Amino acid sequence: MPHTVLVVEDEPHIVDSLSFLMKKAGFEVFIARDGDAALRMVESRPPDLMLLDIMLPRRDGFEVLKTVRLNQAWRDIRVILLTAKGRDVDRLKGMELGADDFVTKPFSTKDIVRLVRQHLGVEESPA
Repeated sequence: MPHTVLVVEDEPHIVDSLSFLMKKAGFEVFIARDGDAALRMVESRPPDLMLLDIMLPRRDGFEVLKTVRLNQAWRDIRVILLTAKGRDVDRLKGMELGADDFVTKPFSTKDIVRLVRQHLGVEESPA
């Protein structure tokens, strides 16, 4: 069974790009376009990893991350925060809340796939 990735992002072109990349890499992909939808999806089917934007409608990524980390049943979900803000204070806040990694937009498609594979312990398939 393939690893599952929940893409939590409200920008349509980024959703499309991340979804395509993750599917191409062999992951099963789910999409949430706001923080509340993300938590509903995590509750119904916890993913192996979340690509979580910080700036989201309804509930921001920091709040989603905090909620996920407070729930013992979800403690093994890997969370990579995505943000257009590269400020150190945002990175520090994310890591303090329990993010596994932090990626600043725009990001390299090759790097994001490599990072997801790394956090899920998935070897890159030979070309």
